[in-house]
Amino acid sequence: MVSRMQCQSWFLNQSRSDRPDLAMRLVANILATSIGLDAVSAQGRSFAVSMQCEICGKKPALGNQITRRGKAKYLGGVGRKVTGISRRKFMPNLQRIKTIRDGTVRRIRVCTQCIRSGRVQRPVKTKPFAN
Repeated sequence: MVSRMQCQSWFLNQSRSDRPDLAMRLVANILATSIGLDAVSAQGRSFAVSMQCEICGKKPALGNQITRRGKAKYLGGVGRKVTGISRRKFMPNLQRIKTIRDGTVRRIRVCTQCIRSGRVQRPVKTKPFAN
């Protein structure tokens, strides 16, 4: 049996190497998630496993933040110019709600699109101390 510390040090060594093999990265992610560490994305950045919808699996996505200046042409200006592009993370809008899963009421993290589309079944609220 491999201890948690051995797994953790092996995972950290694998994620820091210059060009880890894809299969090794997959094994490292499986080990990391099984012991509760952060998984590593394909770009080498880590993201928390908890920032994931339990219904559809939506996770943080990487994108660009574009900074602009100027006045738009339709408003009488000379146009908007891009002054900077930097990387950013788009986080899913997760809510902790009570749902019925496998016949029991559990509190899980679900994205708002799953809530609005009706993919989760909410429990029926009962009045306290009702006879």
